[in-house]
Amino acid sequence: MAKKSKGFPVSHVVGFILSLVLTFTAAGVALKTSLPLKTIIWIIGSLAIVQAVLQLYMFMHMNEGEDAKAQTINIIYAFFIAVVTVAGSIWVMSSGHMYHM
Repeated sequence: MAKKSKGFPVSHVVGFILSLVLTFTAAGVALKTSLPLKTIIWIIGSLAIVQAVLQLYMFMHMNEGEDAKAQTINIIYAFFIAVVTVAGSIWVMSSGHMYHM
């Protein structure tokens, strides 16, 4: 078998630059604008989701390989578990205070 040589990782560099742009945009929105706090939080959250998806495809190679569908299902499942864990923790911590008064 011939060894496959890879060239310069252009997609990694593009992904890195886009990640930096998204990060600095979020920082700029947070520090340099006079938007209402809820709007700033929504913008930063939206940019974080875009950056997470970008990193999954550019760095984790989620769309490559023979089993790309299984990888996508695993990521969706992991996201679901993370949401349930965070929401459940917030629910327990916020509703438990009434028993400790």
